[in-house]
Amino acid sequence: MPKQNLIDTIKAFGDAWNRHDIDALMSFMHDDCVFETVAGPLACGARHEGREAVRKAFEAAWQTIPDAQWRDAKCWGSDDRGVMESTFTGTAADGSRIEANMVDLLYFRDGKIILKNAYRKNRPHLPAKG
Repeated sequence: MPKQNLIDTIKAFGDAWNRHDIDALMSFMHDDCVFETVAGPLACGARHEGREAVRKAFEAAWQTIPDAQWRDAKCWGSDDRGVMESTFTGTAADGSRIEANMVDLLYFRDGKIILKNAYRKNRPHLPAKG
């Protein structure tokens, strides 16, 4: 994929996350996609394989943190790999606030994301706005 097309695709993928648009998100994903989360029981976090599992895991992010946003994205890439750096923000169920830098490593096959590998700083939640 040409470099600018790759970067535009990564930016559009990030925009879909911020709109909480699951159909748009899944349009970027390869049929054999994998999502490795920021936390979980495995060295890679939790691993979700296949379109349905990835879709459910993506939707769970908004169910857990309904106001989730990925702010100030910086995107770059080359060949079949891309990176999106952002600041993740949202409100946890207890009202505490989350604000932490994160990185998504994105691997492409046939112009679609085959692997989304997410990393986020392990920062304590901030006090609820009061």
